[in-house]
Amino acid sequence: METRALGAVALGMLLSGAACGGEDGGGDDFALAGGSGATVVDRTATAYTHQIATLDPDTLATAHAGNGQFAFEWELPQLGPRFNNNACVNCHTGNGRGLDEVGANVLTGSQGLVRVSLGSGAGTPDAPGGPVPVPDFGLQLQDHAELGSQEVNLALTWVEMPGTLGDGATYSLRAPHMAITTPDGLAFRADALTSFRQPPAVFGLGLLNAVTDATILAEEDPEDTDGDGISGHANRVWDVASASTVVGRFGAKANQSTLGQQIAGAFANDIGVTNTMFPDPTGATEIGDVSIAAVATFLTTITVPAPAPATAASRAGRALFTSLGCAGCHAPTLITGAAAIPALANQTIHPYTDLLVHDMGAGLADGRPDFLATGTEWRTAPLWGLGLVQVVAPDAGFLHDGRARTPEEAILWHGGEAAAARTAYAALARSDRDALLAFLASL
Repeated sequence: METRALGAVALGMLLSGAACGGEDGGGDDFALAGGSGATVVDRTATAYTHQIATLDPDTLATAHAGNGQFAFEWELPQLGPRFNNNACVNCHTGNGRGLDEVGANVLTGSQGLVRVSLGSGAGTPDAPGGPVPVPDFGLQLQDHAELGSQEVNLALTWVEMPGTLGDGATYSLRAPHMAITTPDGLAFRADALTSFRQPPAVFGLGLLNAVTDATILAEEDPEDTDGDGISGHANRVWDVASASTVVGRFGAKANQSTLGQQIAGAFANDIGVTNTMFPDPTGATEIGDVSIAAVATFLTTITVPAPAPATAASRAGRALFTSLGCAGCHAPTLITGAAAIPALANQTIHPYTDLLVHDMGAGLADGRPDFLATGTEWRTAPLWGLGLVQVVAPDAGFLHDGRARTPEEAILWHGGEAAAARTAYAALARSDRDALLAFLASL
């Protein structure tokens, strides 16, 4: 009950302060990032941990049970036998982004992971239209195992690449290099497509789940008919529960259809705990549907932190965010549809994403397609709560693999459809770059 009380107090603070029309300017109440019922005022390390204050007792009890399951540390024999980590919370500390730690030398379990697949036509996909599993390895590598018999060894190093901005300021970007070997020291199969990932934050997911397919599809412009250089499209993915192809919205490439499927997949692949969506080859399961649903309720009901009070710099940065074209993909506002939890239904929210996949250029490409998302395409990452990422987890990075150590590095990695915005940012005076970064820090 303590978390709910904190959320209620903070929400009351927000609503009482927002009555003047929103501090972020323009008459639009950007302060209500998660809508009127799922926004919380907290700019501390606990910012991502609050639950909706108005949950009914049964939903609150289910969410608390799900929180317990999220924090539960699995042990053998249910754990694994191969896995990346032994608990959800160990990759999402404070419900925030995970770290880029990988390899068996990380004794507590890896937070980063490597997705794998083969090129089209080689083998039988787990789902129609999806990536092709690597024989004996599946779609994800597990670098931890019982009795030390992990299936691969992972060794992550970084390659620094210096650059210069328009005003002569210098910077350095880092790119990951992942060495993958089998336990006997041989290189992993050369024909495998690999993609290194860092765990994302898990707040606000209930609101994104409540955005309708129609809203997502209305933002599509695959042929760039408006000529703005942006041609995002929805991913179409396999939904296990309905055994049909649907619009994707979760995952780095929008390759998951629902929050429940995302959770079930994480239990199976990250922890090695089988379930009815992803059973073992014999059909056996180790966690029940009730527990999966409880975790989904817990994640669905986590609130979104309100942005920091606006300053002159952050207001100027917001204007630049729009004029440079950033808002073309990082859409500031979405409206949710119907939802079983009233606080999530029909809300005007400010996640800064269109939930579409976009070509981000060769620099960020993993070369690994996932359903309709190509090897250069990624889902637009939500930016709400961005300024708190390293408050919650000081060593966390940005982008899908944590390569960017700062939001500015993340901007400078943008290419493809975002190349023009990146070029325009690099040409700005330092004061304008600082203003844009102040706006991002305020989110």
